[in-house]
Amino acid sequence: MKARHTLAVVFTCAALGALPLQHARADTAPEETITVEGLTHPTDILIDKWGVPHIFADNEHDAFFVQGFNAARDRMFQIDLWRRRGLGQLAEVFGPAYVEQDKATRLFLYRGDMSAEWKRYGPDAKPVAMRFAAGVNAYIDWLAAHPDRLPYEFRKVGYWPAKWSADDVVRIRSHGLTRNLTSEVARAKVACKSSLAADSVRFGLQPPWQPQMPEGLDPCLPDDVLKVFTLATQSVHVTRDSLKSADASTTMIAAADNPEEVTEGSNNWVIAPGKSATGRAIMANDPHRAYAAPSLRYIQQVSAPTLDIIGGGEPSAPGVSIGHNGTIAFGLTIFNIDQEDLYVYELNPANPHEYRYKGHWEPMRIVHEMIAVRGGPPVKVDLAFTRHGPVIYTENEKHRAFAVRTAWLAPGMSPYFDSMRYMRAKNFTQFKRDLSTWGAPTVNQVYADTHGDIGWVPSGLSPRRPNWDGLMPVPGDGRYEWAGFWPRDDMPSAFDPRDGYFTTSNEMNLPAGYPYKERKLGFEWTNGSRHQRIDEVLKALTKVSIEDSERLQNDDVSIPARRLVALLTPLTSEDADTRAALSMLKGWDAHMRADSPQAALEEVWLSHHLGRAFKQAVLPKEAADSFGAPDTAVMLDTLEHPETRFGDNAPAKRDAVLLASLHDAYGEMVRLQGADAGAWRWGKLQTNLNAHPFADLVDSDMRAKLNVGPIGKGGSAYTPNQSTYRANDFRQTNGPSFRVIVDVGNWDNSRAVNLPGESGDPDSPHYRDLAQMWLNGEYFPLLYTRASVEKATEKRIHLVPGTRTQ
Repeated sequence: MKARHTLAVVFTCAALGALPLQHARADTAPEETITVEGLTHPTDILIDKWGVPHIFADNEHDAFFVQGFNAARDRMFQIDLWRRRGLGQLAEVFGPAYVEQDKATRLFLYRGDMSAEWKRYGPDAKPVAMRFAAGVNAYIDWLAAHPDRLPYEFRKVGYWPAKWSADDVVRIRSHGLTRNLTSEVARAKVACKSSLAADSVRFGLQPPWQPQMPEGLDPCLPDDVLKVFTLATQSVHVTRDSLKSADASTTMIAAADNPEEVTEGSNNWVIAPGKSATGRAIMANDPHRAYAAPSLRYIQQVSAPTLDIIGGGEPSAPGVSIGHNGTIAFGLTIFNIDQEDLYVYELNPANPHEYRYKGHWEPMRIVHEMIAVRGGPPVKVDLAFTRHGPVIYTENEKHRAFAVRTAWLAPGMSPYFDSMRYMRAKNFTQFKRDLSTWGAPTVNQVYADTHGDIGWVPSGLSPRRPNWDGLMPVPGDGRYEWAGFWPRDDMPSAFDPRDGYFTTSNEMNLPAGYPYKERKLGFEWTNGSRHQRIDEVLKALTKVSIEDSERLQNDDVSIPARRLVALLTPLTSEDADTRAALSMLKGWDAHMRADSPQAALEEVWLSHHLGRAFKQAVLPKEAADSFGAPDTAVMLDTLEHPETRFGDNAPAKRDAVLLASLHDAYGEMVRLQGADAGAWRWGKLQTNLNAHPFADLVDSDMRAKLNVGPIGKGGSAYTPNQSTYRANDFRQTNGPSFRVIVDVGNWDNSRAVNLPGESGDPDSPHYRDLAQMWLNGEYFPLLYTRASVEKATEKRIHLVPGTRTQ
């Protein structure tokens, strides 16, 4: 199913690897029969020609069991690594270099009452997780009898996948999207070096807000105060050195000087039948997450007489979080509730495990654990916790300690797992009710159903901070305490909006009149440019088709680039390079195409030159040096209204910044791609790489097989086809790997794509076969009815009950 998009850059043979195998006809599709202990009735897995598994079971008991079995069949290494990382068991198979990451991750495990945890998700949740885990374990047992099918990664390093328990599915929290902890620390750094007022250039708060310095806080924090938190929440990277050395853990900490380099967001929209070209509702969603091979998302169908769901989810969890159930469609983006706080404690000089709380020394809770280490003895670690959360840093010289309080360590906060409730809903009332317990990540849920209703329900656990705003670290002495959580009914929502559509892109979307000053849900929202572009396109369309939604998900218009071009329009220069740059950008349509010379110049200007020149012009030197890139929205607003920050003779100062930084950007492009500006290409600079965790462990030939890319890519951080990149080398860090468009009611006409492919097996043709389709802006049909799935089936796997796995 092809969308009508132009393509400027295609894969090279090295990026794509071998071409996909010719798909088998449905009537000659190969079959495999597997006898599985724990199954109650025969169940079929039909794998279509795009690699999507469709599970057809006689009951839910078997359906979720087979979902776990199939996840292990297709993504065994990925889900085993996810479990080991989350439980802090990496050193057991990778050696001593991973002890520190294991220790860090264990600090952020859910350690509360498991009965309370399961109760929060509803009565179906634990039985479903038990069946899912049993299915994973059944496949591991099957591998024991068929060791030739053990995935490559286990054979490479020499270890065996571990068995699961249902608790593993929900206890792991550190893979979820985090909130403003890093920004709290960045803001404190600016305040330490300069002032809180200067921080408004680093990050513009919405709605307008002036943060306050908490009484008694020394904002000069240790440079590496978040080292442990970063280790706990980052992905796993395995190299030859890390397998050999106990000292390699220092190289595993991800660096992010530019906050927008790690921003992860999404787009979604729902279209009412009256505005839809199909006469039915439409739901579209393209979550933006970090790129990797295998893909973070796994598209699958789980079908039983009482539940028939299809869509994308994380392969390590049962159900789906984005998709439909044959009656309603649902999709999500991040809604930026602030769920984290950094607490700073005064320590007892006589006992570093005691901290001052309400005038007394209170003991930390110390948990002693042993970390198994491959090739060596177990390592004993002491995990320290205050009443607020895990201790991530101790500053002995100043007798200070730092701990994290986060809502995602409360019961019922396992990321995405609460989709167990809403994926069964049949109408908006049920959907909204089922989201009343949703905790993390905090999301904009959009909804559409076969009755023609559409809606929006932002969801997530929101702390009540009665005497501060959550924007700075706070003393942990008892003066800054959460007063529970805001009632879920206090959240805004929308049902059948008058405009006939609703769209979100992580922008500040609290409705007018919302009492944000009282509730302080959060003030740090993603740049609104993607939302602005999507809204202007949808508003201009009288009727919105499925194909319109395809084009919009792949739209490459940058609102910031458009605004910069407008600022340049009246400017002239006597300098030859600056005149050439002005000539290139004036009249440009702001399309961030991979083959665009203008896009290359504009992004080099924006990322390497304009931001630095701007902050140096409007801030004292110590403030400008205290953070990386300025907030693009703040910068553009100021450039358009220079009197707000530039002082006397503001327009002239603004123009000087624009022209001097543009001159420097033109010179950098000459150095990067030569003197012929017409030959410059944005896709030569910005590349997409889906890297495998073992890519740096293997030789170049195997690395090319494990990785997908690098490939030239258009778009930017501010286009609907989002493409955030590292400023130092323009490597795309996150964006929409999974896209879905649901034709509500005509389910087989829905569309999807998943980069780089559905399978986690590098030897499978479905490991990378969707990559070119994704790059081209193309989709495949997300088939739902059994008859349509049968026609597109490439392989059939029959699972039959047995007393033993054979």
